[in-house]
Amino acid sequence: GRNIHQEKQGRRQKVILALDDAPKPPSVSVSPSGEIKEGTSVTLTCSSDANPAATYVWHKMNNQTPLIFSSIQSSDFGEYYCRAVNKLGSTLKSISIDVKYAPKFLSVMVSPSNEFREGGSVTLTCSSDANPAAQYSWYKKNGQKPLSNERQLSFSSIQPSDSGEYYCTAQNKVGRKRSEYTSIDVKCGYIF
Repeated sequence: GRNIHQEKQGRRQKVILALDDAPKPPSVSVSPSGEIKEGTSVTLTCSSDANPAATYVWHKMNNQTPLIFSSIQSSDFGEYYCRAVNKLGSTLKSISIDVKYAPKFLSVMVSPSNEFREGGSVTLTCSSDANPAAQYSWYKKNGQKPLSNERQLSFSSIQPSDSGEYYCTAQNKVGRKRSEYTSIDVKCGYIF
């Protein structure tokens, strides 16, 4: 539709047309811009040209969500949708949120998990949840230098001297986490 407003200026007539229109595709932005880290405050903003003015609704996976995250969490990652609506229609725009976070849920798996015999092979595997992916290091208790800078610490022929307590660290640019100690007790290969 259109609204016509007329003004008389002497002998001239000025006609102003204000065209009603459905919202144009909204623009969406994230503040602060740049990398989003877990625990920080994040605001999503949506704007659009429309006459009459649009109202905005935010959705994530078809659920209405808050516009402001006072302390954003790793579970808040994903695609967010802003819908601009007025009486003439609606339009949608999405924005992807990637939340960076330090390693968590650190766990150690030992294979084989039963007793360790001299000369046998043993593998310790470190796992964590992190974004970006973590880099791993393995240490023996009271040791200063890493035994391995991989997820796994492997012994192809384990010896009694390898007995002790081991731990892994997981690190990315957001933070670092250390595992609990894993105890390895190597039994002699011979039986009396």
